Amino acid sequence: MNSSLNQQLNQRPLMTAAELKKKLPLPPGVQQRVDQQREQLKSLLAEKDSRFLAIVGPCSVHDREATLDYAQRLAELQERVGDQLLLVMRVYVEKPRTCLGWKGLVTDPQRDGQIDINTGLQSSRQLMLDVIKLGLPVATEALNPHLAGYFDDLVSWYALGARTTESQTHREMASGLPGVIGFKNATDGSIDVAIHAMKAAAAPQVITRINAAGQLVQEAVVGNADSHLVLRGGKSGPNYESASLLKASRELQATGVNSRILVDASHANCGKIAERQVQVLEEVAELLRTGHPVLGIMMESFLRGGNQPLQAGPGTYGQSMTDPCLDWEATQQALLQLAVEVKRAQHQAETA
Repeated sequence: MNSSLNQQLNQRPLMTAAELKKKLPLPPGVQQRVDQQREQLKSLLAEKDSRFLAIVGPCSVHDREATLDYAQRLAELQERVGDQLLLVMRVYVEKPRTCLGWKGLVTDPQRDGQIDINTGLQSSRQLMLDVIKLGLPVATEALNPHLAGYFDDLVSWYALGARTTESQTHREMASGLPGVIGFKNATDGSIDVAIHAMKAAAAPQVITRINAAGQLVQEAVVGNADSHLVLRGGKSGPNYESASLLKASRELQATGVNSRILVDASHANCGKIAERQVQVLEEVAELLRTGHPVLGIMMESFLRGGNQPLQAGPGTYGQSMTDPCLDWEATQQALLQLAVEVKRAQHQAETA
């Protein structure tokens, strides 16, 4: 068999972003909701809104029913804490891997190693649409630049991870994304790379990307200055304590980028022990009382705590198949207590 024929047999065309959006369109009323959600996030970033941002949800999504069960509970909680917290749900459909492993719902929706990206794209878009219809903004990690256009009308907050923040390709992608972008510090805990990424993404530039019709195009973009630093800890441990926050804020101000900071309560900040996220939230609430420049927090949380092995079957309902998560009851209690602390901080600011 010649190499050209062999290559053709190994290829499988993917639907274009335009084809997927036609199949699973964003209704006008829901589009307005996404626009409003994005504006709310930008207002928080600009300190025009006194609420606290809380980005919460599973490490990765794998089960539609359990994910929407969680989303319904989170939407109901938003009704209770809406004056203090803006809740955004993690709908992470792509997963970065240090070496090998499951790459997420987009790539392997059945978790059986039979890669089916067309099905994964449809499942992921439908899930995001359903979460938005419940009233929640969607957060996700922008990992594969080729796939960003399939969801760019749905996502309100994007993460660029500790490894991709340094990538020029991902910085260019970020410059053309709508919504707010959180750049994570490097795995060693340093923030220089994230600051450089924020500056690069904010600048007008010419980038290459795949458009909705599936063509590789050259595009002039104005840049995206609606970004912020995410502190996720590093090899030496947590980096959300007072000294680290103040140092990071000074460095951000010195370089002219937004100085508000989101604390990732998971990863190295909790030593990868999900239950410790509650302690991180408590300590961040204390920092709020003393006027530290904290924009919000991010938590990995699902219906059941912990995690389970990756499997093609349904597994334990509502439990992560990637990183361990905090259970719903503990999550709800932690967020309710955080709302109390935010209300106190709001009152202090009003009477100062």
